[in-house]
Amino acid sequence: MNRVLKVALLSGLAVTLASCSSVRGMLPFGLGKDNSPQATASEGQRISVLAFEQALVPSAALSGRDFFIPGPQAATAWTQPGGNAENSVEHVIAAPDFTIAWRRGIGAGSSRTRQVMAPVVADNGRVFVLDGEATVSALDAGTGAQAWRTSVKPAEDSRHTGFLGMGGRSDGGGFGGGVAVGGGKVFVSSGYRTVTAIDQASGAVIWTTPVDVPIHGAPTVSGTRVFVVDVENQIQAFDTATGRQDWSYRGIPEPARLMRASSPAVTGDTVIAPFSSGEVVALRASTGQAVWQQVLSRASRTSALSEIRDIAGRPVISRGVVYAVSHSGVLSAMDIRSGQPKWPALPIAGVNAPLPVGDVVYVVSKAGELTVINRESGQIYWTRNLNEGRVRQEGGMFGMFDRTVRPSWSGPLMASNRLVLTNSDGELVAFDPKTGVQTASLRLGGPVYIAPAAYNGALYVLTDKGDLVSIR
Repeated sequence: MNRVLKVALLSGLAVTLASCSSVRGMLPFGLGKDNSPQATASEGQRISVLAFEQALVPSAALSGRDFFIPGPQAATAWTQPGGNAENSVEHVIAAPDFTIAWRRGIGAGSSRTRQVMAPVVADNGRVFVLDGEATVSALDAGTGAQAWRTSVKPAEDSRHTGFLGMGGRSDGGGFGGGVAVGGGKVFVSSGYRTVTAIDQASGAVIWTTPVDVPIHGAPTVSGTRVFVVDVENQIQAFDTATGRQDWSYRGIPEPARLMRASSPAVTGDTVIAPFSSGEVVALRASTGQAVWQQVLSRASRTSALSEIRDIAGRPVISRGVVYAVSHSGVLSAMDIRSGQPKWPALPIAGVNAPLPVGDVVYVVSKAGELTVINRESGQIYWTRNLNEGRVRQEGGMFGMFDRTVRPSWSGPLMASNRLVLTNSDGELVAFDPKTGVQTASLRLGGPVYIAPAAYNGALYVLTDKGDLVSIR
């Protein structure tokens, strides 16, 4: 089933309810309030709905100006879904030859009832991946040889919550979750309502802690705690040694969410939690006490899907600033201590983590537009359409009732002076980071909805079919 259709199925009911003014009026904290400009047309007068929409406009002051990008550094570990606990890796040495070294099947791929959603992590010479049936595999990073496989799927699967993960049994199973590495353990979150610690060397289960609702996002490990966000917008912190829950914090409930799922970012004693309500909440990592909160939400008069406020891309902490983008069309840069915006929010709807590198921030919109932003001012250098030449018509008969298909993109990652992204057409594509011009591409053998990971000079990409591909 097409991913766009899946998103529509997941969120259609919630969008319908949220679009109703009577329901919006009952939402807390002013979430349902219509803050858009109001206008009334007199007889014979027309008002353009497009005038209500903001647009990204390159700054004339930045036209033709260069920007600084630091040189690549060796990636000797990729222990978290975003590389490290801050989800911030600027520029790595990886895949200089841009050729496929090996390909290995890691288990169940995506299907109607399961999804491959977990980013790749790597440490101590091994790559760790989670397939569509909640089985963790450890593979040799150089050869792809399997070291061990461990399932975290409960033996009694009556705990299923169904495809939506919202209660009731169906054939959907407990899709989602992810992996992270720390302190000699592999931590696994699961749509089967569990958080598990596995011995990194042997694959033996150390502890498993049941939780009340499914977890579709990967965990983040920092210090003595592992953090996860469940599908009911609750972030939970567990002790890495025992699996005991240390604390939990619940955000605003929001059933409308995307298939992709995010992970917290952590620096020092601050954890940044992203929620499907569009909330970004800073909490004390030691106690769970809230420090500040921002809601990245923008209603659109031309897109009902803007009612889905989900922050599906990981928030990024870089140089004391939190960068986050919501599906409803808000990219914000917030001070890590106060939550105050560094510059006015930009109207970008995205499902990928922003990438701060040197003087700039790269971000890819859900429409496939790559934008380069000045880190200090929030002004735009340029925007490029990644789908140029990739849009096609599918379905229909005799040229009628066909549909327009545009690839969805995951990333970016800066690797060996290339800006690298994957897409749903099964490509790994490299772009010039200064101009946005495409410089190389590889066919990966299947659709990809997960950004690449970098480790010891290689890129690792997990396809939707359940194939792990190493690129050197």
